[in-house]
Amino acid sequence: MTNQALLLLGLGCVCGAITLALATIAVGSDDRQRVRRSLAAIEATRLTSAPVLEEKEVSFTDRVLLPLSGRLAGLARALSPKGIAPRIQQRLDFAGNPRAWNVDRVLTFKGFGLVAGIVVGMMWHSSIVFKLLLAIAFGAVGFYLIDLFVYNLGLKRQEDLRRGLPDAMDLLTICVEAGLGFDAAMSQVAQRVPGPIAGEFQRVLQEMQIGKPRSDAFRAMADRTTVSELKAFVSSLTQADAFGIPVANVLREQSKEARIKRRQRAEEKAQKVPVKIMVPLVLFIFPVLFIVVIGPAVVQIMHNFAGTLF
Repeated sequence: MTNQALLLLGLGCVCGAITLALATIAVGSDDRQRVRRSLAAIEATRLTSAPVLEEKEVSFTDRVLLPLSGRLAGLARALSPKGIAPRIQQRLDFAGNPRAWNVDRVLTFKGFGLVAGIVVGMMWHSSIVFKLLLAIAFGAVGFYLIDLFVYNLGLKRQEDLRRGLPDAMDLLTICVEAGLGFDAAMSQVAQRVPGPIAGEFQRVLQEMQIGKPRSDAFRAMADRTTVSELKAFVSSLTQADAFGIPVANVLREQSKEARIKRRQRAEEKAQKVPVKIMVPLVLFIFPVLFIVVIGPAVVQIMHNFAGTLF
C-alpha cells in the first residue's frame, strides 16, 4: 500500500471518528434535555399537584407537511388575482367536487408546481439568462397546470351531464305520470340512471331532506353546471312550482326539447367531420398516395434518362 493510500485511509478514519463523536454528543445532549424536561415536569407536578402530562410525539405530517402546504397555499394565493378562491370552488363544483379536493389543496398544488418549475428551470445546464427564462416558463406551467386539470375534469363531467339528461328526464316523466310523487320519481332517477346526473339528483334530494326549499335546491344544482338544457329544466320546474302548473306536462315538454337538442348536436358533429378530416387527409394520406401512384413512374423515368445519358 502506498503512502498516499495510507494517508487517505487515515484521513477517513479521523473523519469517521469525529462524526461518531459529534453524533454521540448530540444524542447525549438530546437525552439530557429530555431528562431535564421530565424532571422539570415532575417538579412542577409536585409543587402544583397537577397530573403528569406525557409528551406527545408529533408526526412528520404535522411537523413538516402541513406547515409546508400552508406556505405553498399562501404563496399561490398571494400570486393569484383577488377572488381566486370562489372561482376555484366553482370549478370544483363543475368537476363534481372530487373526493379530498378543496380550494386549499388546489392552491397548495399551484404553489408546489410553481416552486418545482422554478427549480427545474434553474437546474438546466445553460447560461444564466436562459436559466431565468426557463425558470419563469416552467414556473408558469407548473402554476397553471392544476387549473387545467380541474378545468378538464369539469368539461368531461358537464358533457356526461348533457348526455345523461334526456334519459333522466324521460324516466322522471314516466314515474310522475305513473302516479309517483316528484320526490319519489327523483329518487328513482338517482338510483337507476348511470352517470353524474344521478349524483346531482341525489344531492338535490339530500338538500331537501335537511330542510332546504325545493326551488333553492334546484337553483343550486343549476349553479353547479354549465349545461344549458339543465338550466332550462330547472327554470321550468321552478316556474311550474311557483304558478301551480302540472309537473308532468312540463317534464314531457322539457324531455322532448332535450332530445331534439341532442339530435341537433349529433348532426352538427357529423357535419364537422369532413372539415376535421381534411388536415390528416392532406398531411398524411395524400403524400403516401402520391408516392404509391407516381413513385414507380418516377423510378422508370430516372432509369430511362440514365440509359440515354450514359
